[in-house]
Amino acid sequence: MLNALPWAETALVCLSVLAAGFLRGLTGFGFALAAVPAMSFFLPPSQAVAMAVLLQSLAGLKDSVTLRGTWDGPILKRMVAGAVVGTPFGVALLLVLDPTVTRLAIAALILVGLAMLMWKPRAGFGPPSMPLAMLAGLVAGLFGGFAAMPGPPAVAYFLTTDTPAIRTRASLIIFFFATSLLALPGLIWGGVVTGPSVVMALIALPLMLLGTWAGGRAFARTSESGFRRMAMLVLLATAIASGLRGLAGLV
Repeated sequence: MLNALPWAETALVCLSVLAAGFLRGLTGFGFALAAVPAMSFFLPPSQAVAMAVLLQSLAGLKDSVTLRGTWDGPILKRMVAGAVVGTPFGVALLLVLDPTVTRLAIAALILVGLAMLMWKPRAGFGPPSMPLAMLAGLVAGLFGGFAAMPGPPAVAYFLTTDTPAIRTRASLIIFFFATSLLALPGLIWGGVVTGPSVVMALIALPLMLLGTWAGGRAFARTSESGFRRMAMLVLLATAIASGLRGLAGLV
């Protein structure tokens, strides 16, 4: 149980949050992709998802102020509208699947996300149509509600546009803030968000913010391509580890 988690494992959860926060600050995405599988080694998968949603909700309050004016408002409105529809279905899946299936699904989602991130369409694409933007938001909401991982569809959407990297990064951070807020009521209603999980999220929040700050500094000073490759390697290792843990549960 979460409230019986030893201090040593609590520290490891916090370190996972710190590392995932760095990826978030570096690219604008990747927090849940890295944090949920890592925390699932010490917490039930549903609790790991709850932690990721809580942390992104809390950090998003700060981001909505510091990033104001840098995100793409029209695109975000379309994607959030789609996410409003998809998120409840994702939360419903989370509440009915057993932990072993959830770990395997999380690993599969990460691999899908990596495949999408490695796909680089031609430069010069304009923003896709409104229906496509809303569809991307719907699928992202489904992923977000199920595993706190709305990243793959959202990132794939932005990779088909000519949106500058700085604007894309800010838009992704704010979109994930919105999807976390959408997922939170369902997780509370389902009993996944508990008092101890809120306490642990508050303990880990400073480390997430520290990691995000460090990642942002790295984003400003270093080429995106090099850190993008590093982030993908870390996420690939996380997917493999989560998949192996899920397979072990089937034996």
